[in-house]
Parts: sequence; structure tokens; C-alpha cells
Amino acid sequence: MHLRDALDDYKRNTGHGRLFAGERRTASGRFTGGDGRLVHVDAAGRLRDFGYPLTGHSGLVRSRLGIAVDGDVTWFEADRTRQRYVDETTLVETVHETDRATVRRHDLTVGDAHVTRATVDSAPESGLDPGDVSLVMYAAFAPDGRDDRVGQLRYDDAIEVYHADEHDFLASPTGFADLRGQPPTTFPELLDDAPTDLPREPDGDRYDEERLSGELVVDVPVTDGVATVATLLTDRSETTRTAARERLSTAFATADSPDTMAAAAADSVPSVPDAAPSRESVIADLRVLSLLSADTGLRIAGPDFDPCCEHSGGYGYTWFRDDAEISTFLIDADDRLGLGLDAWHARSARMYVATQRPDGSWPHRVWPQNGALAPGWANARIEDGPDVDYQADQTASVIAYLARARANDVDVDGLDATLRDALASLDATLADDGLPVVCQNAWEDSLGRFTHTTATFLEAYSELALHGEGIAADADDAPAADAHDRAREVYAALDDLWVPGRGCYALRETPHGDVDDRLDASTLALASAHRAFDALAEDGVDAERLDRLVSHVETVVDGLARETDAIAGLIRYEGDAWRRGDQFSEKVWTVSTAWGAHACGELAVLLAAHDDPRADRLAGRARDLLGRVSPDGPLCAPTGYLPEQFFDDGTPDSATPLGWPHAIRLATVALLDAHDVLAGDPVPADD
Repeated sequence: MHLRDALDDYKRNTGHGRLFAGERRTASGRFTGGDGRLVHVDAAGRLRDFGYPLTGHSGLVRSRLGIAVDGDVTWFEADRTRQRYVDETTLVETVHETDRATVRRHDLTVGDAHVTRATVDSAPESGLDPGDVSLVMYAAFAPDGRDDRVGQLRYDDAIEVYHADEHDFLASPTGFADLRGQPPTTFPELLDDAPTDLPREPDGDRYDEERLSGELVVDVPVTDGVATVATLLTDRSETTRTAARERLSTAFATADSPDTMAAAAADSVPSVPDAAPSRESVIADLRVLSLLSADTGLRIAGPDFDPCCEHSGGYGYTWFRDDAEISTFLIDADDRLGLGLDAWHARSARMYVATQRPDGSWPHRVWPQNGALAPGWANARIEDGPDVDYQADQTASVIAYLARARANDVDVDGLDATLRDALASLDATLADDGLPVVCQNAWEDSLGRFTHTTATFLEAYSELALHGEGIAADADDAPAADAHDRAREVYAALDDLWVPGRGCYALRETPHGDVDDRLDASTLALASAHRAFDALAEDGVDAERLDRLVSHVETVVDGLARETDAIAGLIRYEGDAWRRGDQFSEKVWTVSTAWGAHACGELAVLLAAHDDPRADRLAGRARDLLGRVSPDGPLCAPTGYLPEQFFDDGTPDSATPLGWPHAIRLATVALLDAHDVLAGDPVPADD
């Protein structure tokens, strides 16, 4: 299934300097869903499921929609389409212009059901009666991720496509004026240099094969100017055919009108107070984080655009670093903006408790649908080997969140025991000199003793020391007291990573003991870590450390800045060669840019607490960097989404939307609004 699609894209895009062949891109179009199925409505209105990591169902792997008049089909085209979200929901409205008619579509995913409602208005000059038009849909399903050994069952108003466990339905309340199946792309077509345009014309000689396929073409009658079609993904052990038909009927009832669809989507995004700052940005961030969440509360990093992992390691998994930091950003924003996310905080904490390993750590990646171990390359603590292929910052990030959750009265069984065991795990990866042991970094592309990892340890120990009172000890020291001592050790050890010649902290100490003094955006985590430590220590952060922090943050922000005619933001780190395509230099990342904004804001608040006049300068820089990822900024797509990366010419790349920068943006908006000292205009970097 994925391979056929990947090969088709390879034929169309191989050799392109800005597109990586074999991927299924989401840089344009919008998603609908939330806490379950995730459906992409692309710029041409084609539907595709991206929710397998969230639900375990594969669903639609490709589709195409258009209108037919007297058997003549006009497929919708991206360059004649406009699209938007309806209000503050995940309801997608897409308007298709054709020579014969204007089609206004509304697409909504609720649970495992997706419904498309299309209203047809004929062009006045065409003389066309909407009753002469039908909605045509080509749909290719891959139940259980298969495009072979698939069968169909056909009913009056629905078609059931199945392999073994997963059964997918395509239905219309008016039934179908016509339907046919067709075989998947054949071997000769796959081997041909030219891509295959789908769907094909009917082939009467392959009737039996049309029934043994997940690919269908249906004509949906337009009645009173409206055509409606729905898909439903089910598991045979959980949903009977009768129950599936009833759920489809419910979906059709929600699509009675655009208003009823909007009402059904009303709770798809948490409500945002009218007085919230940067309200459009806050809504967009909560929408994205809702879309990327399973009903367990765990989130995928982003839609998996590279299913064959040809150009990446995959994005449709939960990383505990990303997820726990998102959770922490959410709890910060909720505290400041009153977003009512208590249920989100609790389910995140519950899953972190459930997925902790016996040694107190968390694994590299898990499936968000159930927390089961997912494929990864940093599972040294599960394997029989040294800890180097382990990302210790992930465990630290979870500790920091759970400590914050505990302080916010998030009531989850086993939370205290989880924190106690996690502290022991973190202690085991802290060397005698106060720095973390050699392990993998946040970007997952090198080994060493990283400043970023050290920052996450400092924040984890500080938060647990601040909020861990009352956790029962299973050794001599109470967890809070132990965390307090470790925080001081890490704080002092950071001096070993200072590079006087550059005025910044090193990226890492290499496994051979050398200092790698390149600038790295992940080291900006030092700002929030020191704010946590400042709240813990009686004398707070000392003056020399404040000077170093200011020098470090400004050196990193200045040194990683990149601006072209199309974009302005921060690269990931000096020498970053990943996914450059035909671009010679490093690419700008939204995570790095948002991190820069947040770090400048956190440092401004810390400086203000010490009556340091440099606070205003850092606050201005925070606002400037935030503007670059804001809805009207150069790094934000018209959809409101933040892609992971950008080429210099403004071409977005990689996972879109990426959850991590959306959470950072949300927390930064809340942070800047919460502190009066941060009010004002952006301050240029050289002021």
C-alpha cells in the first residue's frame, strides 16, 4: 500500500531539489480529527488517513473527488480551490471552482467516522441543472495496512472493505448511482518509468479482481443540490456490521447542514477565552495539539509524511521528550490563560505512569494508541549494552512535567512512586562530576555529554525538589532532598561546559573528552532550567551565571539566525546537514525559532526577578522571534500550521504540522502576556 504510493511519488518527483521523492506531503491542506482518526484534506480536496499511530486503523491511503455530468468527470484541482477552518473547530470548508459548477465542501472527522458534505451550485452560464450532476469519489482503502488479500461486501447504500481485523466502510445516505472496484497498480505499471494516473477507466475483463481490491469509484447522486458521503474505520471484534451502519447514520445526521456539522465540531478544540492574547495563534496551537493526540493523551510528533522511512526515521510515534515538554508548555499556558485543560494534564500524567520502565526510565518511542514499544534506535536500557544509545533527556523531561502536574493537583494513581523511581533512574545517568553520562542528544544524531541534556537534568531536579515534598523515600534520602542536592551539583558542573572564547556553553563534550563548541538551539533550554533553579535556591542564580546566560542566549540567537527574502528564523545547529536537498547551507527550523523566543522570554523574566535592566532587551528579542512563528510570520503556513523546516526560498519541508513548536509558541504567548515587564515593542538584536 505505502510502497505503491511511494513509488508513484518517486516517479513524479525524483531529482527535485526541494521535494524528497517517495513522501506524502502535508505542507498544504488541512487536517480534521482529534483524539482518534486523523484525516488530511489536501489542496485539491483529496482525503487521506494519517491516524494509524493514533487508532491502529489504516483507512484511506489515497482518494480523489470531482463531479460528473453525463459521464464526463471533472476532478477537483488544487489551483482552483480555496480552503479554511470553520470558526474555532476542526471542520474544514473547501470551495472547488470548475467550469461547470462551484462545489462547497465541508469535511469533518469525529471518532472513526469522516463525513463529506458537498453543495453544488452550477455556473449560471453553464445552463446546468444541479440534478444532472453527481459527486464522484475514487477511494483506496488499506485495511490492516494491506492492499492485497482485500475483499468487498456491497450493500444498497454502503461498501465494506476488509482484510482481517480492520473493516472500512464507504457509504452515502442516498446510495450510489454507480460503483465499481479496480485492481491496485499492477507490476508492469509499477515498473514503468511513467507514473500511473488513477483511477483507471473500467475494465470489464477484470470483474473478479475488482471485488478483491480496496479501490473503489462511486457516483453519489446530488439531491436538492447536496451530496453526502462518509467513511468509517472499524475493528471487527469491536463493531458489528449493524453497529457500523448505525454509526454511519449518526454521521449523516451531523451532516444535515453546515451548521449541524459546525455544532458537531464545536468541542473539537478547547475553548479559548475572548480576552486571551494572540487569540488566533492560541486557537491554532490547541487545534494542532488536539489533532495530533490519541485518546490516551499521547501525541504523535507530526503526521507521518515518510511512511517508508526513506528520508527520515518516521514521525508517527510518541517521543517522551517532545510529549512531556508539550505537556509542560500546556500546563504553563493553562495556568496563565485559563484554558481548562485539566483533563489533558491528567491523561498525560496517567500515560507517563503507565509507560515507565521497571528501571524508572522511559523508552525511546511508543505507539500513542496504547503506549506499546515502537521501533526506535535509542533503546540501550532495554538491550544488554551501555547507556550511550539512550536519550536521558527524555526521562528528565517527564520528571519535570510530573513534578509540575503534582504541584497543580493532578491526581493520578502511582504518580509519587513513578517520580521516586524516575529520580533513581536519573541519578544512575548522572556522573560523579555532575554532568550526565555519554548518551544521545535531543536531535538524535550524535553522542556525547550535552549541554541540552544537562539543562533538562537541572530543570528536572529543580522541579522535583520544589514540588516533591511528601513523596515517600525508599532509601536514606527523601526524593525532594535528593533532587535538591543533585540540582546544585548540576548547576555547578555547567561551568565545565562554558566556552570563554565564544561566550556560550558548548554543544557537548564528545565521547573522547573534546569540547564541541558549535552553537546549538537545544542549549537554549538553559533559560527555563535556570528559572526553575532560581525558585529553588535560597540565593538564586548568581550574578556570574546571569552574565553567562545572557551572553549564551544572545550568542546562540545571533549565531543561528538566518534571513532570506522569504524567511527569517533560527537554524538547528552549526553544520546541520539533514534534509538540505540541493541547498548548501543549514535550513531554518520552527522548533529552533520558537525555542529562541521562549528562552529569551524566560531569561527576561529571570532577569527582571533580579532587577537586572537587561530584561527589557531580552523581552524585545523574545517578541521579535515570536513574530516569526506567529500566524502572520514568515515561518507559519496560511493554514496556521508550523512545518518543521524551511528551505531558504520559503519552501516548507518535513512534518507539518509539528506539535513541539506549536506548544512552545503557545507557552511563549502566555509567558509574554503574564509579565508586565515584557510589554512593549520588539527590540532589534543590535540594540
